[in-house]
Amino acid sequence: MDLYEYQARDLFERHGIPVLRGITATTPEQAGEAAAQLGTDVVVVKAQVKTGGRGKAGGVKIARSPQEATEKAREILGLDIKGHVVRRVMVAEGADIAEEYYFSLLLDRASRNYLAMCSKEGGMDIEQLAVERPDALARVEVDPLVGIDDDKAGEILETAGFGTRDAVKIAPVLKKLWQAYHDEDATLVEVNPLVKTADGKILALDGKVTLDENAGFRHPDHEQLVDLESTDPLELRAKAKDLNYVKLDGQVGVIGNGAGLVMSTLDVVAAAGEDLPGQPKPANFLDIGGGASSEVMANGLDIILSDEQVRSVFVNVFGGITACNEVANGIVAALETLGDRATKPLVVRLDGNSVEVGRHILAEYAHPLVTVVDTMDDAARKAAELASSTPSEA
Repeated sequence: MDLYEYQARDLFERHGIPVLRGITATTPEQAGEAAAQLGTDVVVVKAQVKTGGRGKAGGVKIARSPQEATEKAREILGLDIKGHVVRRVMVAEGADIAEEYYFSLLLDRASRNYLAMCSKEGGMDIEQLAVERPDALARVEVDPLVGIDDDKAGEILETAGFGTRDAVKIAPVLKKLWQAYHDEDATLVEVNPLVKTADGKILALDGKVTLDENAGFRHPDHEQLVDLESTDPLELRAKAKDLNYVKLDGQVGVIGNGAGLVMSTLDVVAAAGEDLPGQPKPANFLDIGGGASSEVMANGLDIILSDEQVRSVFVNVFGGITACNEVANGIVAALETLGDRATKPLVVRLDGNSVEVGRHILAEYAHPLVTVVDTMDDAARKAAELASSTPSEA
């Protein structure tokens, strides 16, 4: 789960990381009131969107009075930044910046380790810096069992080219950022820029944090960080039912068991639709897991059939731990529950454990919307054809 900047700021503050005061606002008038409350000569009005490039897109503006903060917020709210519409701004204290740095700590899946990255050149596109001047970006592996202690912080800063005087001030901040990363079960903590002010203070001015949702059971407070406004309602419904579901922009609903099989199914459906009218594509990712019950199958089908963009559904299951008869019973249960609301054709491909029993259940049920196809490729083709020829409800 990616956090907004204001959420990252609050998280940093809880962990003792030095930040500036910031107040969120959803209207221009609230932004002006926030600037007055902060009471500083200069404030920065910053768009709260989960993407980079805000400054270049006009999403970060300086204001020198509450009235000007109101005007700047009016310019920013509603702005489209890389497909993200700004619904909230943060009004933050201004800072007298002397130098800008970069620091991040992330999960490096390739090396199965943590990776710290640090540079004396912050405030710019770090991806561009990494490509054009890779020597300016220090990369230091961090042992998960040790983390960032005094020695590791010193190594990171020395590798990045910091002198002793600056390193002494920055090292404690890196240690606290590590603590936040560790304690919150994050997969990314990034500060850009990490700044030194004119009076020598080190501050985290902009933070990006990604939390591992798989560790959510250890952090019930993380539920408060979920962005309900921008999350697709179907994804919220799926999450409430513990379904591994992601909404996509297509017309063929997809249900499978196992992430690898579902990913392969998405590719096969996309390929099948390339030469058909409208070029139907996958409408979602839904993995019902290796031991899914008929109830899970019914819940998943209910979610997908509720999607107005969906014109057909492809159920692709290889029976292992999940027996095909359970899947078939789930399909029957879902169709019984939905009744007249079930109006979209289903293409079902079953293979593996109890496949003959599963096919028999569906054949005996003989629902007019259900078509059983033997192979994955043929089933994907059939689902794409049905999506191409079925009118949308949207």
